[in-house]
Amino acid sequence: MKENLIRALSGIIYVSILVVSIYASEFAFTTLFLLFGFVCLWELQRLLRLSSTLSYVLLVVMFYVFSYQRLSPDATMVLLLVTLFVNLFLVKDLLLVYKIPIFEKKKYVVIIFYLIASLIFLTLIPSYTGDFTPELIVGVFVLIWVNDTFAYLIGKNFGKNKLFERISPKKTIEGFFGGFIFTAIGSYVVYITTGLLNFPTWLGIGVILSIFGTLGDLIQSKFKRQAGVKDSGSLMPGHGGMFDRLDSIIFSSPFVYGFLQLVNYVS
Repeated sequence: MKENLIRALSGIIYVSILVVSIYASEFAFTTLFLLFGFVCLWELQRLLRLSSTLSYVLLVVMFYVFSYQRLSPDATMVLLLVTLFVNLFLVKDLLLVYKIPIFEKKKYVVIIFYLIASLIFLTLIPSYTGDFTPELIVGVFVLIWVNDTFAYLIGKNFGKNKLFERISPKKTIEGFFGGFIFTAIGSYVVYITTGLLNFPTWLGIGVILSIFGTLGDLIQSKFKRQAGVKDSGSLMPGHGGMFDRLDSIIFSSPFVYGFLQLVNYVS
């Protein structure tokens, strides 16, 4: 009971800080995730057994260039394509390789694209058309929370078939589809609540978040297993580290951003 209360209070504080920053200003939202990035980077470097000041310099420089100044749309698109390639490569290694080679041999590739670039695209989602739209990123976070919550609830109460037992023994196929279905329903609720985009676009975002959010969680779980730890950190009582809390949205954000850019280009 006490553990659940601590977990709930920790989550409320996190959500409150996040929502306040989003509605305060684009600068506040971006800066919050720069700060989150420092914490996630510290936690990821612990998993990678890497101690590097250069990583933090890269975080600041890349945020300045791509999130704050947006100096080159073409460079942003190149960064997106490389980030998507690296993330899909990690998915391939998750499914087919016992140990993630990129984890062992190319740690800076993981840091730059899997973490830093993905965080950058998270900050760019609400302004993918050029104008900052707080409701858009709030809707994205609501959908990832719906997916995580219902995947957990349905998996805990009805799950019998393991999704990927070697990496995450508690995840079930029933839980995944429960999260997927309720996220699709949530997409409609977000659509009628925000009045932004259209329902097929919100549904597409929901599908991406459900699939790639789950993959992102599994990839981070594989990192932790290779590092021999249960959580990436202990900053958030009941949730583990900041990286534990954000792994799903971080991994799926470049896919959501790319999808929105594609929809915007087609329309």
